[in-house]
Amino acid sequence: MADPRPTIRLDKLLWHARFVKTRSLAAKLVAAPGMRVNSVTVAKPAFAVGEDDVLTFALGGRVRVVRIRAIGTRRGPAPEAQALYEDLSPPPPPPDLSRPAPVPGGRPDKRARRRFAAPAPDALE
Repeated sequence: MADPRPTIRLDKLLWHARFVKTRSLAAKLVAAPGMRVNSVTVAKPAFAVGEDDVLTFALGGRVRVVRIRAIGTRRGPAPEAQALYEDLSPPPPPPDLSRPAPVPGGRPDKRARRRFAAPAPDALE
């Protein structure tokens, strides 16, 4: 009799592979619409996945497509986590340089607005 294929819960795999910080966030990601395993929609965090399964999900404003290479036994360092999967996602689009970049720090406070509004001392003459 052949050995059954080793599997792991989907939320646990996403956590081991460091796609999310916690298992509860992984469970929310799986429960959200759009998670697919081998082009089949999945909504349960306990869905069993194994090697050579292809996951498709949205994360961080991008659609990620990954093929599972190995089943992890622990949540290890990043290089170990990256060895668990092969990224098949298309590269992210280049940044649009025609749009203005946001100013770091956000909206100026009252003191900063006064500094911007005050004319330079040599401009008064």
